[in-house]
Amino acid sequence: MKAIIVGTGAGGAVAARELTLNGFEVIILEAGESFKPFTRHLTWSEPLRRLGVLGSERTITKLFPALDTIRSSKDLVLVRGITTGGSTSISCGNIVRADYGLKEIGLNLNQEFDYIEELLHINTFPRERWRPVTQHLFDAAENLGLNPQSTPKSVDSIKCISCGLCELGCHTGARWDSRQFLNDAINNDAKLYTRHVVEKLIIEDGSVKGVTGKTNGKKFTFKADLVILAAGGVGTARILNNSNLNTNNHLWVDIVLTLGGVLKNAEQLKEPPMVWYTKEEDYILSPYLDILSHYFHKPWRNVSINDRVGVMVKLADEESGMVLADGNVEKNITSYDQNRLNEAISEAKNVMESGGVQGPFITGLPNGGHLGGTVPLMKEDVDYMKPSLLPDGLWVADLSLAPRSQGLPTILLTAALALRVARQIIKNHKSI
Repeated sequence: MKAIIVGTGAGGAVAARELTLNGFEVIILEAGESFKPFTRHLTWSEPLRRLGVLGSERTITKLFPALDTIRSSKDLVLVRGITTGGSTSISCGNIVRADYGLKEIGLNLNQEFDYIEELLHINTFPRERWRPVTQHLFDAAENLGLNPQSTPKSVDSIKCISCGLCELGCHTGARWDSRQFLNDAINNDAKLYTRHVVEKLIIEDGSVKGVTGKTNGKKFTFKADLVILAAGGVGTARILNNSNLNTNNHLWVDIVLTLGGVLKNAEQLKEPPMVWYTKEEDYILSPYLDILSHYFHKPWRNVSINDRVGVMVKLADEESGMVLADGNVEKNITSYDQNRLNEAISEAKNVMESGGVQGPFITGLPNGGHLGGTVPLMKEDVDYMKPSLLPDGLWVADLSLAPRSQGLPTILLTAALALRVARQIIKNHKSI
């Protein structure tokens, strides 16, 4: 049986690996190019940053095409990885179990979580390599009763050189990304095509038979017995909308807002981001020097990168965004989200002040990089792992399936959803 998989992130790569291990013929289509880490030193850009001539966040995509940004509203930027490995290639490598909204629909992914965690060899980053400011912030959070804990990561601390730029790619190979699963699939005879932008599904007699799109300005067509969309909450929705299959207006993004403070020679970049976190009901706090804010948010401009200290809020936002038929995205920070962000930022400020960080305290650029909820599973869908709006021959294997925002790292959730979908496909195939 032949399958087309669209996307190579945590969802697409896991699905490809599992299907090829079970005898499927797999074609993998990736819109971006083969991933290359951003290896330039950032010091050259500091004078330009201070003068404010770097432009908007879109500039980073020109310098680093793997990182795509979308303005979904005046105040919110969405970030996607368009490359082999998808957003895992530009991630912090955090591996946390996130399952908000799944119990309500009767979905238990513990077996999938166990399996993937075993493959990833998860650990925490050694405390003796934390920056002093990070340890002081951890102690402050602990003294405030916030119960901080070291973040589980898929990072080899021996290979890690503590450059702090995980989100621009790991050029030492210390951090796992889904290209490892992708390579497993290729070694099992999967065919990978990069720079292939899927635009539309081929639907014949009510069943999906393949995809069409463009590569280097030329049209392409691939046909198969089934198609698996794993292009993320926005990419998957765009393909479905182009194919006259309506998606849900429930886009969530896990809003990130980083509070910036100042500490002379803090050098927060000299460690991986987010080495510890605190978990509240619908958000986390974590030490994080936000590159987007540092370079493209005017209020952060007057502090050097060595002296800037950041504590991130990652919020489970309201599922209220939409991917429009023309491909644009509308997603706002609702008043409810803003109130919760304000509460979390106040808590972050308490941690920073208690940890010796000084003001002025300035919030960064609100952004979101976990894009999901546009094809959410309902209770009646769980046994089959397929939303009812999808025609025969079509599956989704990414965060689009998750009905609720998480406010947590989502690599593991994405991979677990894709694994469950792939196993359901295999089960269906064996029963034919």
